[in-house]
Amino acid sequence: MTDRIAIVAFNLGGPDSPEAVRPFLFNLFNDPAIIGAPGPIRYFLAWLISRRRAPIAREIYENLGGGSPLLPNTRKQASALESAVNGRWTGAREARVFVSMRYWHPSSGEVAREVLAFAPDKVVLLPLYPQFSTTTTGSSFDDWRRAARGVKLAAPEASVCCYPTQEGFVESAAATIRETLAGHDPAGFRLLFSAHGLPKKVIDKGDPYQWQVEQTAAAIAGRLGDLASDWVVCYQSRVGPLEWIGPSTDAEIERAGREGKSLVIAPIAFVSEHSETLVELDVEYADLAKQSGVPVYLRAPTVDDRAAFIEGLADLVDEAVGRTGTASCEGGRLCPANWRRCALEGA
Repeated sequence: MTDRIAIVAFNLGGPDSPEAVRPFLFNLFNDPAIIGAPGPIRYFLAWLISRRRAPIAREIYENLGGGSPLLPNTRKQASALESAVNGRWTGAREARVFVSMRYWHPSSGEVAREVLAFAPDKVVLLPLYPQFSTTTTGSSFDDWRRAARGVKLAAPEASVCCYPTQEGFVESAAATIRETLAGHDPAGFRLLFSAHGLPKKVIDKGDPYQWQVEQTAAAIAGRLGDLASDWVVCYQSRVGPLEWIGPSTDAEIERAGREGKSLVIAPIAFVSEHSETLVELDVEYADLAKQSGVPVYLRAPTVDDRAAFIEGLADLVDEAVGRTGTASCEGGRLCPANWRRCALEGA
């Protein structure tokens, strides 16, 4: 009898129309992993922030045709992964990949019902966030498990908490940078590894995200050799008045301008194109680079559905099918002990 394996791929989600922008933002800021205030206060803050930010966000999404391309891009990755794992298993198992978005459709509740109807023998939870954070993977897992309990989905479950140095991911990211620099003299370039930022207080509580981002950057730089003789990790997408982790990507662009350095910027916490790559990096930061006097500004694409990345995800799924519980790309805990909010704390 063929085992049925449900692979649930998690991502942030994005509004699919101008009308969806405000409710998407409300869902984001009403997440206790994002704003830790008590429920009624968080609800009010989410309502207020989403009301204020919606007009700005709508302008951003106008550059993308009115909505985010994240869902179709994620579904493309899901289709490639489904083909990859079924190709390996050649009938011994049947895999189906389900896409679950944290703050918009398809939500965990919708997807849990679809998975229940599939009647799987095993469920594999696979975040499309290579680096673990309580605000992304942790929040998605919590939301999924609430939804799974709600529909009485009882199949055994295995989850992948992180894969910041997974071979296929690292090689795919390195390949995008090599291709972007082709035809240029790398000696004049600084490589900026840009990741989504977080408030510093989240990291101070023991969230391992920044440490894992740095591991990713070091692994990619090591793979690139002389192409990455000058590299920096920086953080983008700051929102609100709190102190965020740094250095900021915009500050690094301005510094490169003062120093006369050309830049190649590589997003290493995003695995598919969306507003923060197609608008923030390609439009806003490109304009900033020009204004700052950066001689050449290049942007490496995300890994998307590159074969090595998809095969790397398939390796993670293969390993997960043989166990229950949570594991990293190396099986055990990656994070040093001081990162108390590691998914494998106590493991």
